[in-house]
Amino acid sequence: MFHDDFVTSAGLQTVLQREAKLLAPYAMHSSDSKGRKYPETEQPYRGPYQRDRDRIVHSSAYRRLSGKMQVFTGEMGDYHRTRLTHTHEVASIARTIGRALRLNEDLIEALALFHDIGHPPFGHAGEDALNECLADQGGFSHNHYALVIAEQLEARYQSFPGLNLTFEVLESQATRVDKTAGGPAPLLEAQVVEAADSMTYDAHDTDDAVKLGLVSLDELAEIPLIRDTISSVHQRFGGLRGKLLRKAVVHELIDRQVTDLLQTTGPALTRHRFASPDQARRSEFRIGPSPSLAERKEQLESFLYQRVYRHPQLVAVRSRAQQQLRTMFAGFCRRPALLPQKYRDRAESIGIAAAVGDYLAGMTDRYCEQQFRLYFQNEPL
Repeated sequence: MFHDDFVTSAGLQTVLQREAKLLAPYAMHSSDSKGRKYPETEQPYRGPYQRDRDRIVHSSAYRRLSGKMQVFTGEMGDYHRTRLTHTHEVASIARTIGRALRLNEDLIEALALFHDIGHPPFGHAGEDALNECLADQGGFSHNHYALVIAEQLEARYQSFPGLNLTFEVLESQATRVDKTAGGPAPLLEAQVVEAADSMTYDAHDTDDAVKLGLVSLDELAEIPLIRDTISSVHQRFGGLRGKLLRKAVVHELIDRQVTDLLQTTGPALTRHRFASPDQARRSEFRIGPSPSLAERKEQLESFLYQRVYRHPQLVAVRSRAQQQLRTMFAGFCRRPALLPQKYRDRAESIGIAAAVGDYLAGMTDRYCEQQFRLYFQNEPL
């Protein structure tokens, strides 16, 4: 709980005063936070979710996101998104939506910056390989691994393990692990991040795919959502061509999705008149696109899956990366002395396979390649 005396005596607005003026009743207010597993004295000039955000940003796992591929690899150039740039794009869009809906922007930003922190090297291909390797331990989920990072692996404080994030951030991340689980829906702030994530990869995977020459805008125009977006751009800006057209289409695609969500969600929230976050979570209400846009997004995502994510260039790179991870997993399990001391110690409590999985999942793409060449170069893939 907050102590406002310091800020009030300095004539400044406290976090609680600011939130009371700006946030809707259905937003998650800092004053209602359930706190942290290890109690700490809160700071009056930084709310609990601001502190969560800062702890995430300063974590080692967050910095490593700059070296983890989003969809495309470094072999294809340095223009395309990494996990870090994707994360910032999600945070930017999510904050825009959250502000318009009068939700807690600090919580939204913390959730957005945290949502992909558990991704292993080589994107979803790496996750699939680790899931296979760890089948006997229950598999691997980047969403669950984010919680392992936050609660166990990060070592930055003397008083507790992990980052000691608030209950609301950890619980919101936990809802991403099994989206079919029962119980209340995620907080509205978490739903905003989920929606922003979808908007971001639809628009920016489209951008990267065209930039890298995997598909053309003409091919993408087979999809109604892209065709209408291109038409809208031409109506506004005339006959754009080349990269100017591509960039304008990406901007328009994001704006179209954000506008649709706000026009759908804003009036619905007004009608429901939720008096608290809990009331909103226990209702049937969900933040998301209109039914018509949801259908069009599904068409685009199906196209991206078939024509981009399964492109022969990507399939070849992913296959090699997966075989590399399988070889490294088996090799480190056979020779645990090769592991850093931290993970050898961890193996004593959770087992060698799980400890190796944690070590591999934390690697950047480049470090994974380096470790493979150092120890397993001559082992058959």
